[in-house]
This record gives sequence, structure tokens and C-alpha cells, in this order.
Amino acid sequence: MASAILKLEKLSRRGRTFRFGQWNQHCSKLSYRAASESGKMEEEEEAPSSGISRPLSEILKELNKKVPDSLVKTRYEKDGFPIRYIPWHTVNRILNLHVPEWSGEVRNITYSADAKSVSVVYRVTLYGTDAEIFRESTGTASLDDTSYGDPVQKAEAMAFRRACARLGLGLHLYHEDAS
Repeated sequence: MASAILKLEKLSRRGRTFRFGQWNQHCSKLSYRAASESGKMEEEEEAPSSGISRPLSEILKELNKKVPDSLVKTRYEKDGFPIRYIPWHTVNRILNLHVPEWSGEVRNITYSADAKSVSVVYRVTLYGTDAEIFRESTGTASLDDTSYGDPVQKAEAMAFRRACARLGLGLHLYHEDAS
């Protein structure tokens, strides 16, 4: 019971932190009671829960909404060109909020023949009431770049974000470059 309460509390915290679009109008409410340290049940609270109770079309519609600029970061290439992106951990939390029934996996890690880069293939799967869908993408990082994290981590984060973009999450950032 305690672990279920902690899970619901985390879900509730996330719901207050990552609200974008009109998702909160569509989410159902899950009622639960929190046990106090004395063992007595305290008053009921509500936490947002979408569960697997939505069709895939609704989930994809939510993911295709523009992510608020406050969640988007900018980094600069060596030539000074700005790249706007959503950090992998933010993408992960958005998926947890909108699609609790998602899964992700590294499908392949390949080092280049010249040992200068590593590529990762990542798959993201979404589950709805009527169907499931997956998208895969790749990310590549230089083995020489030690600015933050290790190269496999960088390549995985890039592949994860790109796979999510193929499902609509953050896809608008790729179209900004074209305009």
C-alpha cells in the first residue's frame, strides 16, 4: 500500500508541474487515501490518472501539441549555430504524464569502424486502448566529445528524443529550423 501511495503522490506532483495543452481537462481522477504514520487513514485526495483508458488517437493528439518554451533549452554548435531541444529527462516526464503506458528500449549500439563515434538505435512504444504504436530513431555522438556525459549517453538521449519526435512530441522544434 505504501508504495502505491508514493507512486500516486509522485504522479500528483508531476501533474501539477507539467501541465500543458488541455490534458488536465481530459484526465480522470483517481481517489486514494493516505495512511498516516499512526496507521489511521487521512482524508481522501485526488491524483490525475489517465491509465490505459484513452485511444491512441487522443494520446497522439496530446503529444503533437507545442511544448512550452519554458521546457525548451538551447545549445550552441561550435560554429555558433543555436540548436533548440527538449532535454531527455523532460521528454521522459512528459511521456509519463500523458502516456503512463509507454516503454522505451535501446535496440542497438554500434561503434564506427574508425572508433570515432557511437550510434544508438532507440525504440519508443505507446499503448492505447485500441492499438499500440512504436517509432525508432538513431542518435550519434563523437567519442572525442567529453563536454558532458559519456558518448553512449549522449547518443541514447538524442535517439530517444528523435523517436519521441516521430510520435509528435517536440516535432515543432524541427519545423522551426525550416522557417
